Amino acid sequence: MNNILVPIGTSPNSSDTLQYAIDFAANFGAQVFVMDVFSVTSGTGSLANVKEKVAKSSKEHLKEIIETVNTNGVEIKIATYNGDIIDGLKEIDKELGIDLMIIAPRSNAIEEELYLGNTTGRIVKQTNIATLIVPKGTVFKPLKNIMTAFGSGILKRNRILNPLIAIKDKFRSGITLLLVKRPGYSEEDLQVNTALLDLSQQLSITEHATTYLGVLEHFQKQHPDLLCVFRRKRGFFKKLWEKNTVPKAEFFVTIPVLVLSVKK
Repeated sequence: MNNILVPIGTSPNSSDTLQYAIDFAANFGAQVFVMDVFSVTSGTGSLANVKEKVAKSSKEHLKEIIETVNTNGVEIKIATYNGDIIDGLKEIDKELGIDLMIIAPRSNAIEEELYLGNTTGRIVKQTNIATLIVPKGTVFKPLKNIMTAFGSGILKRNRILNPLIAIKDKFRSGITLLLVKRPGYSEEDLQVNTALLDLSQQLSITEHATTYLGVLEHFQKQHPDLLCVFRRKRGFFKKLWEKNTVPKAEFFVTIPVLVLSVKK
């Protein structure tokens, strides 16, 4: 794991997410890219250099956030992009090869309706980059106990497991698998990828209306440090294909969540 990306928005908790990313990256000798996105069209304003001014302001904003964290010897680089955040993330991934993105959910507060807001929801939905969703204020600690939950054991490419393998190897993590039989499942869904099986200590099978309900059943028994799920059209974040936000009524945990894209 070499390149970790932290998209920085306007959240006052951005420094917390960045600090977690730095502490995480330090374990792998990885470098961290902080990225901010702005939008300046050709017809905006009367000054020819308006784009340059906005880009400069964006970089200054990122530098201010970086100054609030302990870099812990980790190399931090700044990236800005003029345009849509998804286009920017895809471009930087194409240029650098991003191994992991680290973002924060909308809110930890149970009274807040959304787990993922519009921007974070789009990031998870519309990119093929592995994403670690870290609750705001979470202090990094080694991820020793990992629950990997899925409704189908089919993986077309074993390399999508690379982030999970890297975490397992670095922290000597124990991985348990949870296969949730959902309405409409096929026998093929029950055939768990051998590379995934090789990573695990235990496979549990349960039946629920959604993968999330299966997670809730086993969450308190296992007390995981990390929940790993797969993003696919029929998978854990199916609702994201209908809308960008994710309400807490559909999904909410208080630990980091690693989302692996089956298209990677």
